[in-house]
Amino acid sequence: MGCVGLLAGAAGVLAVLLQACSYPHYAGPLRPAPSQQAQMEVADDGTVTFVQDRLEVSVRPMTDEELDRRFVTQTASGTSAANPYTFADTKADQFGQRPQRFTVFLLRVKNYAYPKVRLDPSRIVLRTSNGREYWSLNLEQLDAYFRAYAIGFRGNEYNRYRAYMDILARTMFPAEDVFSGQETSGFIVFPVLHPDVEAVTLEVLAAHLRFDYRNEPVESARFAYAFVRDIGQRTPRGVELAR
Repeated sequence: MGCVGLLAGAAGVLAVLLQACSYPHYAGPLRPAPSQQAQMEVADDGTVTFVQDRLEVSVRPMTDEELDRRFVTQTASGTSAANPYTFADTKADQFGQRPQRFTVFLLRVKNYAYPKVRLDPSRIVLRTSNGREYWSLNLEQLDAYFRAYAIGFRGNEYNRYRAYMDILARTMFPAEDVFSGQETSGFIVFPVLHPDVEAVTLEVLAAHLRFDYRNEPVESARFAYAFVRDIGQRTPRGVELAR
């Protein structure tokens, strides 16, 4: 009898644990961490800016809602939506969540200090507090991602694929020199963060500032931006954040 009671109790505990594990994960939007590297300035809109002389390199995490508003014409077309940065045509679940397609940042460079600045978006990486790494995605990688949806390369799906690539080519941060007096901006795209990621550092591994007669860099800067977000699970009692 004692064994039966013990087994019943264990079964009850297991059922509770299984139910808890079935709750969907929650991840809030990224925001600037309280502590940043030297030469960093944090704005009220969540932008973090590296400042050196009259050079400014700004990074701002974008939410899906902001990206949908940025591409409102494409997003508003419902099942024919052509916003490549979000799942604009996917309905939210019972908890009000919608799947995230990518992790997107807006990168701005204002160069009023050097003859030219070279910042390669492929040399930007997200590192997490729990040891994960996410490298920025280039246009070729995103082309391979969206090409898989162009079934048969004809009709509506192919037209949507072409629309995706056109928007990406126009709006991603260009791998081009930013000359003196110029300002350049665009999106940098990363894979979706895992649900256990609470803190990330966006590292610019090499911003080349000065060049020799062969156009080879002789002075470079390396800097990092820190961001955090709330994570947890959505339970019947509401969002319960991780501790």
